[in-house]
Amino acid sequence: MDNTVGSIIEVDKFWQKKWKPIKDSLFLTSEQHSVLIGSILGDGTLRVGTGAINANLKIEHGLVQKDYVVWKYKIFRPWVFTEPKISYRYRESGEKYAKSWWFRTVRHPILTKFRNRFYENGKKVIPGDIVKDIDNLAMAIWVMDDGSLNKNHIDISTYAFSLSEVRLLIAALNSRFGLSAKYYRDRDKGHRMYFNLEDTKNLIEIIKPYVMPVMQYKVKLR
Repeated sequence: MDNTVGSIIEVDKFWQKKWKPIKDSLFLTSEQHSVLIGSILGDGTLRVGTGAINANLKIEHGLVQKDYVVWKYKIFRPWVFTEPKISYRYRESGEKYAKSWWFRTVRHPILTKFRNRFYENGKKVIPGDIVKDIDNLAMAIWVMDDGSLNKNHIDISTYAFSLSEVRLLIAALNSRFGLSAKYYRDRDKGHRMYFNLEDTKNLIEIIKPYVMPVMQYKVKLR
């Protein structure tokens, strides 16, 4: 039994030694930074696991958005040691079914800094200086993650954020892009941001170069 435990420790030390130079060489490119910000605002998750010191980034999207997941994976490839996988769930009957595609980066101090800025007590928050982080690519990621097109108006799910944080995001978009977003209360879900037709058109021009083919339905006006 002791030998088995010793073997596990030795294997763990081997991988730590193998990965440390790789982790130490990592840095965020401007593209990775933008995709990270857009993903944090959207569906991405920064998490520090039990017993861990640093955070990692998890990207997960639906089965039909595999190309989108693979695209993000290629951007973060130096940060990811395993390729995207299918996530499975079980129905009440016990039947197994495929739910989504996902990948996870390595844990890293750089990602921990972002988690400290964008999380409070385990919940996503919007930092007061968000305007300095949002650029065209980050905006495109956010729309592809959480945006939808309804009657030629783009709206974005901001249910995870407080009303004051939604207002902060609206002010940031106005300062950064000159967009005049508004918000409404969606029953008990929270607040949702939306753009009128003119601002929807302007937003599409801002993000159009980055929108993936699989996500074109979110920016295709009738």
